[in-house]
Amino acid sequence: MMKKIRVLVVDDSALVREILRQGLDADPRIEVVGVAGDPYQARDKIVHLRPDVLTLDVEMPRMDGVEFLRRLMPQYPLPVVMVSALTEKGKQITLDALEAGAVDFVSKPKADVARGLNAMMDELRTKVYTASRAKVVRSKRSADRPGQRIAARSLAESTDKIVAIGASTGGTEAIREVVTRFPASFPGVVIVQHMPAGFTRRFAERLNVLSAMDVKEADDKDRIRPGRILVAPGGMHMRVQRSGGIYLARVQKGMLINGHCPSVEALFESVAEHVGNNAVGVMLTGMGSDGADAMLRMSEAGARCYAQDEASSVVFGMPREAYARGGAERLVPLDRIADTISEALYAMES
Repeated sequence: MMKKIRVLVVDDSALVREILRQGLDADPRIEVVGVAGDPYQARDKIVHLRPDVLTLDVEMPRMDGVEFLRRLMPQYPLPVVMVSALTEKGKQITLDALEAGAVDFVSKPKADVARGLNAMMDELRTKVYTASRAKVVRSKRSADRPGQRIAARSLAESTDKIVAIGASTGGTEAIREVVTRFPASFPGVVIVQHMPAGFTRRFAERLNVLSAMDVKEADDKDRIRPGRILVAPGGMHMRVQRSGGIYLARVQKGMLINGHCPSVEALFESVAEHVGNNAVGVMLTGMGSDGADAMLRMSEAGARCYAQDEASSVVFGMPREAYARGGAERLVPLDRIADTISEALYAMES
């Protein structure tokens, strides 16, 4: 018999705790072993119950979820799925929680709760299952101090070179680790991180503070140019399109691709078609296989493509598939990816 995933539910609302408990227990793979109304109760229950996964509200009395994570992870590192309300404050604090070590998050429905609740629980059960198999990867540096940037080499000041990055579970921290090492003169970067609408703008704003490059959530027909990073908006596909001698980001609504919108597959497919051997592709941590087939087409078009290695990935799904299907030429530790991209770009100029 398969061992059940032991979950501790932390939320200041007794009603929400009961809803989450019943919803998670409905999955035969999951067992809720306890509930807690605030981080202090949660701390004691973590010690005694030793759960496999924690679900954590982000706004609670006595101590907020982010501060709790910062204190918890050095002593009791375990996978945490945030359960957040879709408010402006919630969006910011959820991103803070991801930086503090949370694996993923689920949004509480803010309207039509009865209809949205079932969808939320389906998502939460899936993410708890994924989190139970994730490795908790913590940065060795301060959350407020960017990593050492790679040295700016004599790269051409041209949009002819593009770096395309795809990520999902665990990707917010992995992306930050990579792009904060890029110098201000780096070629244009386009990123798809699986996130819902609203969160991607906050994510881009945070990266903009930490990065030497300018970072923004992409608008349709934004130019992809040196010194700029464009993040695909949640709920919208982003593709690259050549327009004369420049490249543009095309941002449009569309059907789910591989279960996602934005989709890495859509971005990488467009890079293969319009950029070819002037591109570098990178697949970071994430569940599933979104983008793996399109990365193979990028490679066949002459792009240099890499994937994050298993040891540094929170979930080695998307990188594994990108490598197994022949798209990624090699697996690279997270702390070496920025330099590997730079070396590939430098070789293109040689």
